[in-house]
Amino acid sequence: MNILFITADQWRGDCLSAVGHPHLKTPNLDALAADGVCFKNHFGQATPCGPARASLYTGMYLQNHRSVLNGTPLDARHTNVALETRKVGYEPALFGYTDVSPDPRCNEIDNGYEGVLPGMDGVVHLSSHFKPWLDDLDKKGYDIPEGPKAAFTPQHDFPGAENKGPTFAPTIYKAEDSNTAFLVNEAIDYLSDRQDKPWFVHLSFLSPHPPFVVADPYHAMYNADDMDLPVRHETPEQEAEQHPWLKHYLYNQTGSGYTHGADSINNLELSDDDTRQIKATYYGMMSEVDAQVGRLIDHLKETGTYDDTLIIFTSDHGENLGDHWAYAKYTYFNSTFHIPLIVRDPSVQAEQSRGTMVDAFTESVDVMPTILDLIGVDIPFQCDGYSLLPFCRGEHPEGWRTEYHAEFDLRAPYEKLENTPMNLPMKHCTANIICDENYKYVHFTTLPALFFDLKKDPNEFVDLSNDPDYKALALEYAGKLLSWRMEHDDPALTDYQLSTSNIVKEGLRSR
Repeated sequence: MNILFITADQWRGDCLSAVGHPHLKTPNLDALAADGVCFKNHFGQATPCGPARASLYTGMYLQNHRSVLNGTPLDARHTNVALETRKVGYEPALFGYTDVSPDPRCNEIDNGYEGVLPGMDGVVHLSSHFKPWLDDLDKKGYDIPEGPKAAFTPQHDFPGAENKGPTFAPTIYKAEDSNTAFLVNEAIDYLSDRQDKPWFVHLSFLSPHPPFVVADPYHAMYNADDMDLPVRHETPEQEAEQHPWLKHYLYNQTGSGYTHGADSINNLELSDDDTRQIKATYYGMMSEVDAQVGRLIDHLKETGTYDDTLIIFTSDHGENLGDHWAYAKYTYFNSTFHIPLIVRDPSVQAEQSRGTMVDAFTESVDVMPTILDLIGVDIPFQCDGYSLLPFCRGEHPEGWRTEYHAEFDLRAPYEKLENTPMNLPMKHCTANIICDENYKYVHFTTLPALFFDLKKDPNEFVDLSNDPDYKALALEYAGKLLSWRMEHDDPALTDYQLSTSNIVKEGLRSR
């Protein structure tokens, strides 16, 4: 059994034409969903990239793996999907990046927080220095300005770009030479030499993560005039009234700008035309990824390996895309955590369920158990998630979760600053979320809580935490969140017992 594990960074969960997006076209991912299972209510467990990927690769909630920021080391005692599959003969190969911060107590640090997941071979490690790709562009004769991110500079004075916003002009390189195409080229070359034994390829695309810029023809694939404005109040001042944290974040947005040369602190000054074009460019980046995924799948079919390959397509976290006046992935809104998941189980048992759309709540922590379950490897006791194979085979497991859970550290956009946001103590910078189809509760360590009625207010505009009619419900969900955290505290050695005769007994993992 081969494993193709694809992630596309910062991909919103509503952005697949298979789930009814009004503008975006993703024909290759739609075809994959038609030959597999699409999970419509799939959510990441943390933000930003480092913590989100730590949950994805270890099957653990953030409260247990504790890699809370980009740069927070992942404790070496935790295993992961690469280490577990390596035990049974796989050689997990990375094309892209994993953003895992290695444990400095037992590793030599040479890539900062952009380390390679332990157990993975960095065949093409495309960190933010982009060296392998930039070397490829250099060989092809491109004159790239100095600096790794300068490759994302849009074409200067591009015809027709006037009055279309800073994200319309295409990249200085052709689509066939983009970093997305480069990774697929490298993966195909790698797979062409590995037809004799099962392989594990992790293909980790940067797109559609900012900078929002994409090659021709994708830059003009979607018309900005067709785009809706973001879901938001009329003014950022009105938006900021919802919560102290939101007010602080909106007026202190930092991190990578939405495109090359942009500064996040100016996000609130974007015009309506700019925000519409940002959406159009974001969708263009997704269509480029879709095309390259299709090219790789075509290669698998041509070489006769498609029918023996587990294929997973997902993301690490979402993107606000201007909703609530925010960009990036640092809010508590569902757009931050809702991500796509498509699983193509190649086994005969999955034939009856191909093309199924699953409405149950699933989470990033379920991905590692799913991979291990399919190849017959025991799921480690550390995992907080569960295998999704039953859904892929027409079953609905009893006792399945009825909500999603997420957690983030308020310092995430500010890790380079000396002061914590709002001068909160470090241990007061945690936020937890529990959300089902009806209600959503957000708990902060010391800041006020939030409560939303999603049936009446699906866009999370009205905080009902102080509404007398919702007090009892808010308290109920606070209790649910507390019980969930208690249930999922790190089990570590709690299921072991040393007897008087020095015999170690280990219990069974169960839902």
